[in-house]
Amino acid sequence: MKEARPQSLILRQRKNHLPDDIVLDIVAKLPVKSLLRIRRVHKSWYFRITSPNFISTHLNMLLCHNQGYVIHMPSINLDNQGLKVACDHMFDGISELKIPFSFQSGLAFLVGSCNGLLCFSDWFNDVFLWNPSIRKFKKLPDTCLSQLHLAKLGFAHHSQKNDYKVVRISRPFTEPMPPPEAEVYTLCSDSWKRVGISWRPNVVFYKFSCVKPFPFVSGHLHWMLDMKEKGGGQEMRYIEMILSFDVNSEKFKELPLPNDHSFKDGKCLTSVKEKLALTKFERQPHGMLCCIWVMREYGVCESWSKLCVVPIETRTCFIGFTKYGSLLIQKKFQEICSLEDKYVLIDPETLYEKETSIQAIHPLVIATYMENLALLDGTNVISY
Repeated sequence: MKEARPQSLILRQRKNHLPDDIVLDIVAKLPVKSLLRIRRVHKSWYFRITSPNFISTHLNMLLCHNQGYVIHMPSINLDNQGLKVACDHMFDGISELKIPFSFQSGLAFLVGSCNGLLCFSDWFNDVFLWNPSIRKFKKLPDTCLSQLHLAKLGFAHHSQKNDYKVVRISRPFTEPMPPPEAEVYTLCSDSWKRVGISWRPNVVFYKFSCVKPFPFVSGHLHWMLDMKEKGGGQEMRYIEMILSFDVNSEKFKELPLPNDHSFKDGKCLTSVKEKLALTKFERQPHGMLCCIWVMREYGVCESWSKLCVVPIETRTCFIGFTKYGSLLIQKKFQEICSLEDKYVLIDPETLYEKETSIQAIHPLVIATYMENLALLDGTNVISY
């Protein structure tokens, strides 16, 4: 005859919860606001939700769902640093956010957006990371390089370590110009370090040829440069090239642009459906043509292919592409920007146009956006 089991043991067994891995899998699907409330219930929940492994798992869950957009409108008015969040790919349901920090220059630039973590900088190269979904931000420590040089910044996510990096390339104003200098900030170390750039020996002048955020594609950041190089007979050669930075290895390399000498009235490096892309423009008697090139296989120069040519109006400003591949442009009714301007989405294949609900006086910068737990805890993080 079996001995009766103590009642207290039976009750404890009946009250057992689901295994931890199943519970965490369920919790990881919750939105950020719910997680912020749950972590206050018990100390064990706090440590689980703030752990790097959980934050990474939660991020991977969110990446499977639709993402929205942030729309930044730079303004020299300190009280009007506008940022809007669009909930869907048609830019409907737009809500407004106020940037919770300010720059001494009075002008903020959106460096980039990775998984909902935003990076901003200004003329004096102060840099902030900001997560609006958890209402936290931090100012990055001072850089190693000279603040007097012209600098271009890129922002990237290191997926292998679930870390975030800011890359700063510094260009002096002297001629002939020495090679650029570069440094990398990593969020996990909260520090900058210098990295080398492989550089052509005979370059006497170079400049960055696009003012929009530098695209982060296939684990690489990209800058487009116009260069003047001295040849063997002292003649000058003009070169266009892409400078690529591998976020994993932290090494730079060159990528050539597509072999296309037409469309000479402007160009911009961007991305289309997670592919590196180049938009080129050419004026026509009754408008403009926008030619879109895409690198089908990353790093393979022969894979550059012309996606399409889109006719657009003369008074048009290129804003960027949505994650679905639609072209967002600004149709100007005057030479200067005004609230009468229309922001239109164009399907490159059908040329179908749809007007959005975006209203802005200043030029726009758009980037993808999603909720994220990054910056939940860390050094010098400020809540507001």
